Amino acid sequence: MPNEARPDIPPVRYRLAVDIGGTFVDAVELDRDTRRIRFRKASTTPRRPWEGVLDAFDALGTDLAATELFIHGTTLGLNAILERRGARVGIIANEGLRDVFLMGRGNVPEARMYDFTYQRPPAIVARRDTVGVVGRLDARGEVVTELDEESVRAAARYLVEESGVTSIAVCLLHSYRNPVHEHRVAEIVREMYPDVHVAVSADIAPEHREYERTSTAVLDAYIRPIFERYVDRLEEELAGRSFDGHFLITRSGGGAMTSAAARLAPTTTVLSGPAGGIVGASFVARLLGRDDLISVDIGGTSLDAAVFERGEAAVVHEAELEQMPLLIPVYDIRTIGAGGGSIASLDKGMLLVGPRSAGAEPGPICYRRGGTEPTTTDAAVVLGYIDPDRFLGGDMALDVEGAREGVRKRLAEPLGMSVEDAAAGVFSVMLAKTVGAIRQITVERGRDPRGFSMLAFGGAGPLLTPLLGREVGVEEIIVPQAPSAFSAWGMLSADVAEDSSRTMLRTLDENALPALTAGLDELAAEVTERLRAQNVTGAAEIVVQRELELRYLGQEHALRIPVGAGLADATTLRKAFGERHEQLYGHAMDNEVQVLNLRVRGVARLEQPELPLIPEGDGDPAQAGTGERSAYDFAARKMTRFAVYRRDLLEAGDVVPGPALVDEGTSVTVVHGDQSCTVDGYGHLLIRGVAK
Repeated sequence: MPNEARPDIPPVRYRLAVDIGGTFVDAVELDRDTRRIRFRKASTTPRRPWEGVLDAFDALGTDLAATELFIHGTTLGLNAILERRGARVGIIANEGLRDVFLMGRGNVPEARMYDFTYQRPPAIVARRDTVGVVGRLDARGEVVTELDEESVRAAARYLVEESGVTSIAVCLLHSYRNPVHEHRVAEIVREMYPDVHVAVSADIAPEHREYERTSTAVLDAYIRPIFERYVDRLEEELAGRSFDGHFLITRSGGGAMTSAAARLAPTTTVLSGPAGGIVGASFVARLLGRDDLISVDIGGTSLDAAVFERGEAAVVHEAELEQMPLLIPVYDIRTIGAGGGSIASLDKGMLLVGPRSAGAEPGPICYRRGGTEPTTTDAAVVLGYIDPDRFLGGDMALDVEGAREGVRKRLAEPLGMSVEDAAAGVFSVMLAKTVGAIRQITVERGRDPRGFSMLAFGGAGPLLTPLLGREVGVEEIIVPQAPSAFSAWGMLSADVAEDSSRTMLRTLDENALPALTAGLDELAAEVTERLRAQNVTGAAEIVVQRELELRYLGQEHALRIPVGAGLADATTLRKAFGERHEQLYGHAMDNEVQVLNLRVRGVARLEQPELPLIPEGDGDPAQAGTGERSAYDFAARKMTRFAVYRRDLLEAGDVVPGPALVDEGTSVTVVHGDQSCTVDGYGHLLIRGVAK
């Protein structure tokens, strides 16, 4: 019974969003009646991740009985892969093809191309846990050899009873054309061992390229038990606190799904945490009319950057985790190991920052949790950017002397420089790494970053991005309200989404159009049915987006071309593909065009949050001033006096000249001496360079 109809509990009015990061859990509450947004942080609890979520709820104090929607972003599956703590997985493949997963593509990562000592990480599935069964389909999906069900039973017995696997990935050749053999294998395994998790490649990634499809199914089998246990435990705890609203989990490629749907496709959530920030950035881009935007999310362990054009971030349909491909829709995000918890160290006299991170345990030295290695956060404390008495709104007092001693002992003395110069060096190295990542997704793809705005969020985003913006030369840096919880806030604006795809290898001509139209219509019906089955409150309409993946005959990869419900003629489609190809690669050809995949996304639109306007000011931020503090100005390359302002007291139209620090407890925005900051009507900080 919905809450509204029960007299014993209050009517629903809240929406909650939670993002688990490497160091902190961010929780955001939206009061739909007042439009007020509150947020709180709690420490991440890696060993029992649901406890950090519950701690964040406790800090907010939200009445869960009056909460209609809880949306969650998590990197639980991603961390299980990175830390190699997933399930024991077995693979059932075709006889004679048991080494597809282990052989892969035989390529070397680009960054290690000339490293002759390079060795691949150990495979997450041992060769002895891969078994071939009798049965074969051809490239058209027609049966060449009937499935030998006794060989399937023997394979299942060996994997479960002798090898001790708890999850099985079923990956047979050409199942994207015809899943009949894979489905029968799965039926047999489930009949024999109901407690064993089974991942069917044709259901997870019905696309060509058997290695990529196999890898996707293996990763699904690898993380599913952990993911299911976590979701079950969290649902149990929420129910014990009288929550009976909808529990959604964000998707790596945007949108969200119910927790029940996520159990069936946990791989779609592996990058769901960063995706919340992208959804929020898209909202801000539309709100402020910034068509060209670079989002920079800097948290405790990593930096995630993405490019927005026409207000939308690009979505790709293949990710790579630990050199294993994953055929799922994901935002095109560039990630580097650089964040507030990144450890600074020396290697043969060279200063390095990251990718190692202090994480939540033990954390930076200044957290007083046993950390002994200096981090970016420790360097920020030494440089005067962070007020040790107001960190996390005063909930955590920082150890300034401990941070200074760590930087002095580990960095400054070996390098023969002052503590402040060593800390500034940490920021300079971070800057160099970050600039490289930004140029990879802009300059190397034919985009000039100087025409873009840059959106800074994450706990360390406002701290570092104004410095990054100076170096890259963007037009402005935008710091949203509550940047440290922005990814969680972004989740509040996520719609419910479903994706479906199908490989259809055929020449693009008029004869192909009826089959293409029918295929797209079938996929549209599938995603629409799945969305309706989730029955999320407030989903007023379903929008279906269709795409064709096209390529020149002989090419390996394809370009996605949006199409309507009724396909245009083949000549128009070829022209659209040629124009896109020329835009990206500088040329188009008269070669034959081939259809590779059909893709459909269904989106159930949810009610979007509204940003309230803040009071108008007179341009003078004096009412928000709290004094001055000595800090490092990169414009002058020395310690100097910074004016300090409380962000919650700034008003629309206020202009804050640099050098200045805008402190909001959970993050601090650094405005350097050659920059100036203006507050807009929604409370965003807009930082621009000052003309010389």
